[in-house]
Amino acid sequence: MPKSRIRKKADYTPPPAKQATTIKLTSRSWVAPVMLALFLIGLAWIVVFYVTDGSLPIDSLDNWNIVVGFGFIAAGFGVSTQWK
Repeated sequence: MPKSRIRKKADYTPPPAKQATTIKLTSRSWVAPVMLALFLIGLAWIVVFYVTDGSLPIDSLDNWNIVVGFGFIAAGFGVSTQWK
């Protein structure tokens, strides 16, 4: 009986390595100091309003001083969305 032909298999070649994609983040070093400053200004505004029984920081705003303080804090949260 004749011998069957031996099929030669190709050598294994691994798939090409994937190139790592580089993500370039822009420098936003100003975000953290501005965010913290806005948080602290808002907190200080509200604390000063309560400690002085409403006569400071702006007497004519009365209870709207609380809204101004929370506005600074909200602006701090708005700035925090820029942090990468």
